[in-house]
Amino acid sequence: MNAIANVVNALRGRGREPRPASKTEIELKQRAVKFDWKQTPIDWLPNEPFSSYFINEINLILPEGEFWFCRLYNKALPMITDEKLREDVRGFIKQEAMHARGHNTATDEYLAQRGINPERNRAVMKHLFNVILDDKPFGKTLPKWAEKQWLLARLGLIATIEHLTCVLGMYALENKEWDKLGADPVLLDLIRWHGAEEVEHRSVAFDLYQHLGGSYFSRYYMTLLVFPMIFGIWVDGAANLMSQDQRLAKHKPAFYKPWVWVNWFKESRRGLLPSPLWLAYRTLPYFSPWYDPSHEGSTELAAEYLTRSPAAKAATSVAAAAHGGKRHSAPQAVTMA
Repeated sequence: MNAIANVVNALRGRGREPRPASKTEIELKQRAVKFDWKQTPIDWLPNEPFSSYFINEINLILPEGEFWFCRLYNKALPMITDEKLREDVRGFIKQEAMHARGHNTATDEYLAQRGINPERNRAVMKHLFNVILDDKPFGKTLPKWAEKQWLLARLGLIATIEHLTCVLGMYALENKEWDKLGADPVLLDLIRWHGAEEVEHRSVAFDLYQHLGGSYFSRYYMTLLVFPMIFGIWVDGAANLMSQDQRLAKHKPAFYKPWVWVNWFKESRRGLLPSPLWLAYRTLPYFSPWYDPSHEGSTELAAEYLTRSPAAKAATSVAAAAHGGKRHSAPQAVTMA
């Protein structure tokens, strides 16, 4: 009976010190990165078209979602009563907006210019975030009493997604097989820069969800919905990209065909992709009533990469030069994405 009581008290937040609103110990900075895609081959992992396309689908999944994150967090900002968490959320918005822009350039200046049509996959993501998950889902105006609950539910969705992006960020930072293959340095930097920043701000979405009253039980059921959805979107989009390459089109890639799933497992055993079973396993901590995202990644590893990321270093140099030139100028307001 005592064990049951302890679990109930944990779910209610009793029997322990109050959790601080913010678990992010660093200042979240926007790094205005730029990438030059002129020399990046379509097989950014040399002679590995399957894995190259599978990871390239991330460039099409993320931008619409990340701009959607920014819109929702701007709506949530006035509701935050903790100053540190408010600053975290502002930093999160700036970083996510830059992530979206970085991946958009990888689509427009890289994939599209190499004969890959991204519009079908983009349309799927636009429908998901601008229609289904809009403030007016499917164009329907919600009653006033439901608006905050709909916002909170979507903030819970973001918290769930952010757990997975932290896991994937750590995978990218720790993966050595890509380097052994001679991966294209530009696309590799995009993935690792993004992954490092996901690790940096991994607590913000969860902190905000908790701060505004998100419950454990809704988080539990949200997780059961979100992770299968992400896997499905990822495989479906990757299959569409592969179907546009003559080397892979003969297999007629599709979400519902075993070929894509079997090869995902094969490539994961070679260390080129994260295994779907490994990803499912890494979601298990999120089901715990005692889940704490600050335990899920390494801020030190993320910071170490950001000190040597070519794009991040260049952005820091440009920002420092601009700041030096404007140190006597009046400060300018920052516009959120």
